[in-house]
Amino acid sequence: MVAQGFKKVEFRVPTEPPKFTFGQLKAAIPAHCFVRSTVTSFIYTFLDILGVLGLYYLSTFIPLFPMQLQYVLWPVYWILQGGVMTGLWVVAHECGHRAFSDSILVCDIVGWILHSFLLVPYHAWRISHGKHHISTGNMERDEVFVPARSSEFYKNNKHNINYEPPSVLFMIIETVIFFLIGWFVYLTTHVSGRDYGKKTNHFLPSSPLFSPQDYWHIVISNVGIVGMISLLVYASVHISFSWMVFSYFIPYLIVNFWLLLYTYMHHTDVALPHYPNESWQWLMGALATVDRDYGLLWNTLHHNIGNTHVLHHLFSKIPHYHAMEATQAIKPILGDYYFESKESILTGLYNNMKNCRFVDDAPGNKEFWFSDKPVPVAQSTKSE
Repeated sequence: MVAQGFKKVEFRVPTEPPKFTFGQLKAAIPAHCFVRSTVTSFIYTFLDILGVLGLYYLSTFIPLFPMQLQYVLWPVYWILQGGVMTGLWVVAHECGHRAFSDSILVCDIVGWILHSFLLVPYHAWRISHGKHHISTGNMERDEVFVPARSSEFYKNNKHNINYEPPSVLFMIIETVIFFLIGWFVYLTTHVSGRDYGKKTNHFLPSSPLFSPQDYWHIVISNVGIVGMISLLVYASVHISFSWMVFSYFIPYLIVNFWLLLYTYMHHTDVALPHYPNESWQWLMGALATVDRDYGLLWNTLHHNIGNTHVLHHLFSKIPHYHAMEATQAIKPILGDYYFESKESILTGLYNNMKNCRFVDDAPGNKEFWFSDKPVPVAQSTKSE
């Protein structure tokens, strides 16, 4: 048991190099799991689209009910529609990983259409998310949810103010703001991602996120976003603004909630390490992830993206319909390197928001662990 800020940590993902190799993991997975079937991928896509259209059709009857019942039916619609639309986001996300089809062209057409519908800049997200997979857990080069450093807190704390843990009320407000606008802020400022030392966002081709050869990809992504926004404005004017908000925009915010929840919850836990660049290795970074069970409904609607996330970071080109089988195949080899949290999602979210506020980045540490408060160098838990 290791003291971690105010938190006692019962388990940590091992950080010493494993005895198994990446090749052994790959060999353990049945060969058919690596097969990407364009037909199968389209079937799942059409089922998701059918779900979105079916729920929208049912929502047109909600105004016919008494107002008291509408107060219940609209939130039910928003939650379910946002959940089904998140399934479309997962499919688009697989297009970016080239897991949808052997054809890059098919992946890019489907991914661009679906992500544009969800107001996600497809190629920009594909590129930055790909960099996240290449550098997962690397404190200098990861592109999302890079933790705050203890050293930065003390460097900027010129008045020697004692750190006060946030209250429950503060964490609730912080969490609501995070899920409400966090995705917009990330796209426009790259907050929580790698610090490039200058303005960084997902819409400017000149952003340091991208290479010169990405220019037209970013332009095409922006065209998709502008086109979707134009359709929403047209619908707001010619149908009604409230229709657009109730039918699309609120479910869209639910999608953003799920996107942030998955990204945050699968890379944040007191059991997961981050690494300085000099001691980081790709395999160890990929293993510094966690599988979480979201229940049968959400696991199904979201194509098991949450409960097969470790596999996804090891083999991102395996399509979702093979992910469960492939996960079961590698678990015996991974052993303690496979981390599956048994916490409920709400409990895990609370614990992460409370206990994962800084990492202990004292000089000499080969890995950085989460803490619920900034750790002075004198109190740092050194790597053993």
